[in-house]
Amino acid sequence: MKSSSSKTSHGVNCTCCQPVFRRALTRRQALATAGMGLGTLALGNLLSQQSAWASTAPTSPLEPRMPQFPARAKRVIHLFMNGGPSQVDTFDPKPMLAKWEGKVLSEKLAKDRRLGGVAHASPFKFSKHGQSGMEISELFPNVAKHADDLCVIRSMQSDVPNHEPGLMMMNTGSIALPRPSVGSWLLYGLGTENQSLPGFVVMCPKGLPTAQSANWRNAFLPGIYQGTHVDTQNEDPEALIANIQNEYMLRKQQRKQLSFIQDLNGIHQAQREGDPDLEARIHSLELAFRMQSEALDAFDISKEPQAIREMYGEDLQGRQLLMARRLAERGVRYIQVYHGAGQPWDHHQNVEGNLKRMCQESDQPIAALLEDLKQRGMLKDTLVIWGGEMGRTPTVQIPVTDKVGRDHHTDGFTVWMAGGGVKGGMVYGATDEVGLSAVENPVHVHDLHATILHLLGFDHEQLTYRYSGRNFRLTDVYGNVVKDIIA
Repeated sequence: MKSSSSKTSHGVNCTCCQPVFRRALTRRQALATAGMGLGTLALGNLLSQQSAWASTAPTSPLEPRMPQFPARAKRVIHLFMNGGPSQVDTFDPKPMLAKWEGKVLSEKLAKDRRLGGVAHASPFKFSKHGQSGMEISELFPNVAKHADDLCVIRSMQSDVPNHEPGLMMMNTGSIALPRPSVGSWLLYGLGTENQSLPGFVVMCPKGLPTAQSANWRNAFLPGIYQGTHVDTQNEDPEALIANIQNEYMLRKQQRKQLSFIQDLNGIHQAQREGDPDLEARIHSLELAFRMQSEALDAFDISKEPQAIREMYGEDLQGRQLLMARRLAERGVRYIQVYHGAGQPWDHHQNVEGNLKRMCQESDQPIAALLEDLKQRGMLKDTLVIWGGEMGRTPTVQIPVTDKVGRDHHTDGFTVWMAGGGVKGGMVYGATDEVGLSAVENPVHVHDLHATILHLLGFDHEQLTYRYSGRNFRLTDVYGNVVKDIIA
C-alpha cells in the first residue's frame, strides 16, 4: 500500500485520511459562482446545507477497511507483563542451571555486571502439558491447561536491556524515536468495526507504565489513531470513563450543539487543509458523542453472568481481562492490557516470592480469557499475545542477597501467542542450555511485528505512511515474517 501521497499510503485519492469537511465557500465566492440573479437563492441553499455536512462527509478514518490479503486475525489482545518476566522460571525450563547452581558460568560473564554473579536454578517445577507435551512452570497451572493453544517463542531478542527503550521497542519498533505504536498502525490499516468505541484501547491500572503514553502514541499518523488509556483500578464504569454522560442536555440538544461546533470547525479546517491536530479534534468530538451509547455498557462487567465473572476472578486482573473480551466482541481492533503500572514484573530481588505473586494474580484470568474466547468462537480470529519488554538473566542479581533476584536480559526471552492463525501446542526457537542466548531460530521484535501484521493481512513492507519526505513503516527497514509458526 505504498503511495507517493504526502498524506497516506492507502492511495492518493483515499478518503479515509482526508479532511472530513468540504471547503466552505465565502459569501463573495458563492455570489460570483451562482450569478447575481440567483445569488440570494444559492447562498441560502448553501447555508441551509452546512448543518448537514457532518452526516454527508467522506468516510471516517475509523471505518473498517479490507487488509491487503486474507487475514487470519481480526483483532489483537496484547497482555503486557510490564517489567520483564523471567523466562527460565515460567516457559523456558533450564534443568542444567541446577548443575551450575552457585557457580560462575564463565570468567567472561563474571566481568559483566548484568550477567555476572552465579547461576541460579529455578525454584519452580516444570511439567509437560497437553497433547503437545509443552513444558510449563507450576506457576501457571491454569494457563497450562491451554498448552495446545499456545505458540511459545523461546528465542525472542530485543536491542537494549532497559525498561524505557525496551517498552518503546516492543510497542513502537524503535528504542527512542517518536514512532507510531503497533495499535496505531493496525487502526490506520484496518479501521475499527465499532464506530461508537475507540479502536485502540489501553488498560493500565494505578498510573502509567514506563515511557507512559509514548507506548500507545500515534506519532506522525493522524491523531485519531492514538490509543485511549483507561485506568482500570476503578470498578464503576462511570469512573472508568469520566465525563462521558451529560446530565444537563438531552441527546438531541447535544447533537445540535455538536453539529454547530463541527460546522465552525469545518470552516476553520477549509482554511487549513491537512492540519492533523484539527482533523483529530474533529473526529474525536464525533467519537466522544457516539461513545455515550456504548462505552459504559462495554466496560460494565456487572452485566456478565456470575459464572463468567467467577471464571475470570473478580479482582483487578480478572476485571481487566473480562473487559478486554467485551471490547473485542464489540469490534475494538487492538486491546492492550498492562499488568500494573511501573514495572511489577521487574524482580531484581526476591524473584521467587515476587514472581509467584504476579503469576497468581494473572494465571486464572489469562486462562479464563483463552477459554472464553474459544467458547465464543473468537479465539480463531483473535490474536492473544503474552510477554514483557524483555526477560531475566539465569544468574542472580549483583549484589547477592538472601532473597536473590534476576537482572534484565534481551538475548533470549519468551513471548507466547495464541489464536489468530498461529500454530497451537508449538515451541519455536531455543536458548542455550543455561538460558543465556538464543541459539535456534532467533526472533527479533521486528520479526514479531512483521508476523503480527501478516496475521492481520498486511505485508509489513507495504503498510507505510509518507512523512517528512520518506515512507515509514512499523518495522523500519528490518523484520521477517516467522512463517513456521503460522497455521
